[in-house]
Amino acid sequence: MITQISLDDLLLLERAVRHFRGVKDADVVRAFALTPTALTFVAADETEILGWCWGHHLARPDSAPMLYVHQLEVAESHRRKGIGRDLLRAFMEAGVEAGATKMSLTTGAENVAARSLYESLGGGLAAQGPTVNYWFLLDPHQR
Repeated sequence: MITQISLDDLLLLERAVRHFRGVKDADVVRAFALTPTALTFVAADETEILGWCWGHHLARPDSAPMLYVHQLEVAESHRRKGIGRDLLRAFMEAGVEAGATKMSLTTGAENVAARSLYESLGGGLAAQGPTVNYWFLLDPHQR
């Protein structure tokens, strides 16, 4: 079953974050769920977290809003059963309902399974060519 996370589903989100990221801090999970741009879906059965997909619905100054998928992950024992496809479709449908007209995500060039899924759902490589992502660790004490 795929659930779009709302404040009523914080326990399910906590289980997913604990399962996939090992984070047990309920305050961090709640803060994320309260973020207005956050968009999260969790796939679970009665006893087990099967997968999750999360990202953001972003306003843009130059065009219509877009979606950014930060993470799509399916438990290894449940891969290749359509769960990732269902999660990504739910994410995309929610974005369309909210007015988004584009979606972006990044994956590793060697992640053949993920790339295959994204291409099967109509995703294409960026027209502007290869991209490079940079990560910055921000120090709140440095100004």
